[in-house]
Amino acid sequence: MIEEIYEFLGCRTPQAWVETALQNQELLLLDHKNNELKAASSALALINRYCEDAELCNYMSKLAREELVHHEQVLKIIKRRGIKLRPVSASRYAAGLKGQISKSEPLRVVDTLIVGAFIEARSCERFAAIASHLDPELEDFYLGLLHSEARHYQNYLKFATKYASGKDIADQLDKIRKVEQGLIESPDQQFRFHSGAPA
Repeated sequence: MIEEIYEFLGCRTPQAWVETALQNQELLLLDHKNNELKAASSALALINRYCEDAELCNYMSKLAREELVHHEQVLKIIKRRGIKLRPVSASRYAAGLKGQISKSEPLRVVDTLIVGAFIEARSCERFAAIASHLDPELEDFYLGLLHSEARHYQNYLKFATKYASGKDIADQLDKIRKVEQGLIESPDQQFRFHSGAPA
């Protein structure tokens, strides 16, 4: 599955990000916790906006619950390690991707789902990039998340294809892939779970 994710993404995580993450594990966990909550919120937002689609609502409801469980799991690790909870500002990553979303339907929902696919795929790629460098508890946890979440990006793409109503989404995928790659490879002033190359 990870090889498929590598193929889907435009690039791999820079080694410099991995090295920075290892030096900032407390911040990594705090931002990861926030990302799981945001993933659940994004799934709920799709249910609210596209409530007439029973298939989408059913899947996103299950996804939101799964992401909240992951949020609780990260929170337990944070508490167990004596890390103090504090606000962590969002990275440029999600905002940079969401800036590519069309303002009008039906392209809006297609773009939203494609962006969701890239966020999920990148999360899995980051789990794979850093897991073997972490202590056994975090390594097992991140590898477990990788396997449980690897299918999410595929389902986001499935729904994007459905809403495209037979139209090829390859151009939209390529457009957002290039933006995503730029966010990952370009210098970034702050470290976060989805941040770019350390400046």
